[in-house]
Amino acid sequence: MTPDPQGHARGSAPLTGREPLFIVWNQGSGSRDAEVIRSTIRRVLDEAGRTYELIAVDDGRKLAAVARRAVETARQRGGVVVACGGDGTLNAVAQAVLGSGVPFGIVPQGTFNYFGRAYGIPQDTEIATRGLLNAHVEPVQVGMLNNRIFLVNASLGLYPQLLEDREAYKRRYGRSRLVALWSCIVTLLRRGHRRLAIQLDSAEVQRVMRTPTLVVGNNALQLRQIGIPEADDIERGKLVAMTPRPVGTLALYGLLLRGLLSRLGEAENVISFPFERMTVQLGRRLRRHDIKVAMDGEVCWMRAPLEFRVSPQALMLLVPAEEHRVEAA
Repeated sequence: MTPDPQGHARGSAPLTGREPLFIVWNQGSGSRDAEVIRSTIRRVLDEAGRTYELIAVDDGRKLAAVARRAVETARQRGGVVVACGGDGTLNAVAQAVLGSGVPFGIVPQGTFNYFGRAYGIPQDTEIATRGLLNAHVEPVQVGMLNNRIFLVNASLGLYPQLLEDREAYKRRYGRSRLVALWSCIVTLLRRGHRRLAIQLDSAEVQRVMRTPTLVVGNNALQLRQIGIPEADDIERGKLVAMTPRPVGTLALYGLLLRGLLSRLGEAENVISFPFERMTVQLGRRLRRHDIKVAMDGEVCWMRAPLEFRVSPQALMLLVPAEEHRVEAA
């Protein structure tokens, strides 16, 4: 399978509908009952007479290794690797799949499901599983941050800290949008408006600035929902960078509220622009240290400089037939 210059794969064979499915399932992902998910997937696939292996993972630290083994088995048997879980799970499995020549399916279990919804894949476990049975393959754009992929977005600065604090609050108080909002407010109150000194260098933009956070999006649906005008550029083979201008804590509250009301793109204090490749240099204080970054909701540490780019390889995604699709809204 050879990618073209825009990252789209050529020469992928159509599915027969008989390929074995190797389902990597993160049992700790999402808020739904694990036994219901297990029994639903098994019932749908058993009724269809489809060959499959449901590989349950109870420790997220094992996901990458399990996904690599699933990809190797799928390559040997002409199968499909399916990720079942939230955005972090989809990311970990996609990282193993990308460039392998193996098709990639998903059964989403996350809160927002931006990646799945962008391609009509519902969050309902039964419908999503049925959608695997008669799906077709479409090449899907993937973002890269250094050597790691992201499907929805990647970020540094304040946003990764918001994500870490949000997960801690969800573990303590439960998963809800109200809990997520409250955790964001507490993080802003505690951390104020600490700013990063960064240098952005791309074909489109060269800029030195101080900002609390930088977010790079790869999901047109998410960007449309928060009102970013460059959302359509994702579908033209670009990524979109978003960063607030230097503002005080009160203005950051306003930006947060606009984001929740899907009006972030209307804010005069937000800078956004499309690009294919961009290098981010950090100020002298951080240049020799690792910096906290987030990719699809999962936080890790990376050494600068940071390079954001469109992957030259596409992810070969199983997209359901029309009767199993949901409206991307």
